[in-house]
Amino acid sequence: MKKKWCVLAMLFASILLLAACSDSSAESGEVDDVIDIVWYPNESGNDMKSSRDEIGSVIEEATGKTVEHHLTTDYAIAIETLVNNNADLAFMGAVGYIEAKNGNDAVEPIVVPSGPSGTLDDAIYHSWLAVNVDEQDNFKVDGEFSLDTIVDKSFSFVSNSSTSGFVVPSSGIVDYFADHEEYGDLTQEDLMEGGPFFSQVLFGGSHQGSAVNLLNNSVEVAAFCDTCVESYVELAEGDANSPGAVYQVKDDAAEPFNTVTGKEFTLISVTPVLNAPFAANLEVIGEEDYETIQELFASDEIANNEKIFVPEDSDASGLFYKSADERFVPVEDEWFNPIRELQN
Repeated sequence: MKKKWCVLAMLFASILLLAACSDSSAESGEVDDVIDIVWYPNESGNDMKSSRDEIGSVIEEATGKTVEHHLTTDYAIAIETLVNNNADLAFMGAVGYIEAKNGNDAVEPIVVPSGPSGTLDDAIYHSWLAVNVDEQDNFKVDGEFSLDTIVDKSFSFVSNSSTSGFVVPSSGIVDYFADHEEYGDLTQEDLMEGGPFFSQVLFGGSHQGSAVNLLNNSVEVAAFCDTCVESYVELAEGDANSPGAVYQVKDDAAEPFNTVTGKEFTLISVTPVLNAPFAANLEVIGEEDYETIQELFASDEIANNEKIFVPEDSDASGLFYKSADERFVPVEDEWFNPIRELQN
């Protein structure tokens, strides 16, 4: 019996040693001949495949390595994949990048898409709060849209790791109600579940999912961003990215909007947000490939590649659109400090 326990103890110790070696190898990371790009749920749909493939193709040509695409259905999974050395690159929101950087200091930004000027000066997109068109009067006070009206309503965010789908709108709501006696102690965490402020809270898992939560009447108000839904909707009334603007789902919209074609929503709040970066894990991609990819992305060749920056008047779906001089611009970690401040 004693001999048996001795054998078992040695076996158990061996298993622990192997596991420790495996974990140590995974955590240390190593540069290889494959570049794995992990994508958020927003960019993992079939309608974005041509853009993903083109980005992969130009990276392969520049580095001589094979690119593999890691598609996800969850923000946290995408972030952890980069943090844990299981991906080389990711396209992620500012908050996701900050979380990844906090989890692994080897994570660095590569580029962000510029604004129409081709610079960082207008490198922004927009966080929307939207309601269904036929319900819009319920969200007005004295004829103007007011956040006072969202109390006790059902609400959809994207993910608590989403910049424009949670951190920016929740921070704005907390700031707005800071002077209200009843909600003076409101926190962003209070907005993550029904009861303290909203009657019910859903998470769409993607910007598309949050928008559909609104359009199929699962919630009364939803947060999502303009760039993640621009392939599926078109401006029907008013000024783009302005409170009161009405957008309609296109008749030929791809999933998940194919179930709500023709539906309309109205913007009740619009907030500018810093553009999302491509980020890299230097432990697994290496400095040489990082610099190669940064130089490639910032080139005129990529800026003029219509499969990556799809012309605004094109019917094609894409990750990025070109209305003027849009391109990728290198960026450093400090550029994201304004978003960090919203989390404090």
